[in-house]
Amino acid sequence: MERRHGIALALDRGMPGRQVHELFLLNVVLQLFDGVATRQGLVCWNEGNPLLRASMAVLGPEQALLLFKANACACLVLLRRSSATQLALVSLRVAAALYFVLSFVPWTRRFLSLALP
Repeated sequence: MERRHGIALALDRGMPGRQVHELFLLNVVLQLFDGVATRQGLVCWNEGNPLLRASMAVLGPEQALLLFKANACACLVLLRRSSATQLALVSLRVAAALYFVLSFVPWTRRFLSLALP
């Protein structure tokens, strides 16, 4: 019998590690969406986050976005690697919900407003 370790074991047995891994991937995808949507949205609108807007003025839009998204993804990796599985689950759920409500929905509405008359 093949011996499994780490993620493979968690994915096979439906352990909380599987949920953490899935939520981690969802959050990374939401970060990527937010970064791409923000970059594309800057053509028509201003950035809503004042800290990011100030960083864009100093560093430039691409560099500031890359810095902010790399920082967010690094925090996600720390949560993913955390030994406190329940804390990671709650944190990743909250982060996904916030990014969905505060990023995905508004950007989708804005982009759809451009396509619809």
